[in-house]
Amino acid sequence: MSNISACCRSSIGKKWIVALTGLVLVAYVLGHLAGNLQIFLPDKGARINAYGAFLHSLGPLLWAIRAFLIACFVIHIVVTIQLAIENRRARPQRYEAPRYRKADWAGRSMVMSGLIVLCFVIFHILDFTTFTVSPQFAHLTQTLPNGAERHNVYAMVVTGFHRPLASCFYILGMILLCMHLSHGFGSFVQTLGLNSRRIEPWLINGGRALAVVVCLGYISIPIAVMIGLLHL
Repeated sequence: MSNISACCRSSIGKKWIVALTGLVLVAYVLGHLAGNLQIFLPDKGARINAYGAFLHSLGPLLWAIRAFLIACFVIHIVVTIQLAIENRRARPQRYEAPRYRKADWAGRSMVMSGLIVLCFVIFHILDFTTFTVSPQFAHLTQTLPNGAERHNVYAMVVTGFHRPLASCFYILGMILLCMHLSHGFGSFVQTLGLNSRRIEPWLINGGRALAVVVCLGYISIPIAVMIGLLHL
């Protein structure tokens, strides 16, 4: 047990924690995007409403999954901050300026962008999940042919993204998330030791391409609402 604890406190152990929690979060981001993009299906929200009803039917299991994901997110940010502090303390002062110039903006701002994304995630949960910010969303329902009612996720998303500030904050959050993902994928490749000159560029560029696709997929929804492509 002490060996595991010592490993987790080491720099290499922390990098593995960041990599593994990041991998869990990337899997969630991709799965969540696949579910969200159902809003574009030509059924006026029937499929995405069914998707929302399925998630709601999971009950306590859904909240257990959410708690696990939030724990991964918090651990990911906390350990990333710890690594950033350790790297800054270990860096000789005379090399700080040249290395700072060589680093890209996404790399230098990993901690800050991660904290902003955390704020976005908290707001998003309070807005679209617990309805704390927008209590009216809880009363948006869809009546099925058999007379049963279910939550109208389609109407909630369209109504929510009709708010310009909320849409802009969402777009900003997604851009920062995907910049974080793009740089983080390169760090993940280095942590795994995949530094072959032939493989590394493909993996890093593939990660960047994936980040761009994820970003475009997420921000396409508020943009579609604001230009009237998605409407009630």
